[in-house]
Amino acid sequence: MTAVSIFAASLLAVGLSILGAAAITMARMIVLPPQRRRADVRVLGVDADAGTVRLSITPDSAVDGQYSLWFDDDRGHALAGQIVERDADSVTRSVSAEHGRLPRPGDLARLGAWVYRHPSELGLPFEEVAVATELGEAPAWLIPAPHDTGRWVIHVHGRGVQRQECLRAVPVFHEHGYHSLVVSYRNDGEAPQSRDHRLRLGAEEWLDVDAALRLAIDRGAQSVVIMGWSMGGAIALQTVTRSPAASYVDGLVLESPVVDWVDTIRLQGDLVRMPRPVTTAAVRLLTSPLAPRLTGVSAPIDFDSLDFVARAGELRTPTLLLHSDEDGFVPPAPSRALARSRPDLVTYRRWRTARHTRLWNLDRNRWEQQVSDWLRGLESSSQ
Repeated sequence: MTAVSIFAASLLAVGLSILGAAAITMARMIVLPPQRRRADVRVLGVDADAGTVRLSITPDSAVDGQYSLWFDDDRGHALAGQIVERDADSVTRSVSAEHGRLPRPGDLARLGAWVYRHPSELGLPFEEVAVATELGEAPAWLIPAPHDTGRWVIHVHGRGVQRQECLRAVPVFHEHGYHSLVVSYRNDGEAPQSRDHRLRLGAEEWLDVDAALRLAIDRGAQSVVIMGWSMGGAIALQTVTRSPAASYVDGLVLESPVVDWVDTIRLQGDLVRMPRPVTTAAVRLLTSPLAPRLTGVSAPIDFDSLDFVARAGELRTPTLLLHSDEDGFVPPAPSRALARSRPDLVTYRRWRTARHTRLWNLDRNRWEQQVSDWLRGLESSSQ
């Protein structure tokens, strides 16, 4: 072997080693529950008298609507409303703080999608309940309907957030006579942890939603809708295709759902400028027998079972699917593909401008009208 070939072989070995290390790191990031959301917005100015805050431009801060504004390492909270002025470098939004103080100029902040921090802020009666999962009791909120219609909705939050994400959807279901059960699931920071403390992207989390479904049935549910946000959508799809009690589920409402994890992981890899070969290797690693040893997951992940574009023929549940073209985090193409494959079951509502899981925030009236119209159709078909 010549010196040149030896050098080339050495470079190849180093390159493969770097690719392998990067793939392991990315694979771990996919299955590790996120610990904290990054503060990426700078508070440039605050006018307490006018009730406005000026923020640096980011993909999220530049979109109109109502959001939570978190600052001071998430200890501070305010409500950021509509954009009242913008220039090349900043946006000025209305702001209010019902509890605590407004942010200060110079604070680092982030805009959050959910605006209700507790069901008490909805002005509706609620009850703290515990769902008996196979791992232990998982906390949940039960917001009862004014009258018992036998209709229930189970709200399932997404990856890296908790139950509060779902509270936005409660009022419209409440108006239609649904008892709302807002649940937690394994490894979300509230429910019991699995033995490996890793996310399974819906492949096991559905078991906790199945337990919530059984609680609803035990309390008299005759018809159930599952409302899933982001990864909660993936969990909802697993539930209706795997639960022995799926016959009680008469509908799905999916907001910005993960319909195909491989496409989602590719997009998220692109967002952090990860080379595609690394992303591909990370997915392959998670499916391989090496996954438990290198990533800590209890078993390899079957991404085929999580692909509901490929599994569209298995869907038996009427579904309302809402997704924005500008989601920016979970690609809408698989949602559109699922809708095209199952026009008999899937009602697709295409949005523009809204970011991931922020359709309600951009236009609450439109969001609630679309959900309300679909619920009326579902109720009519079941009579």
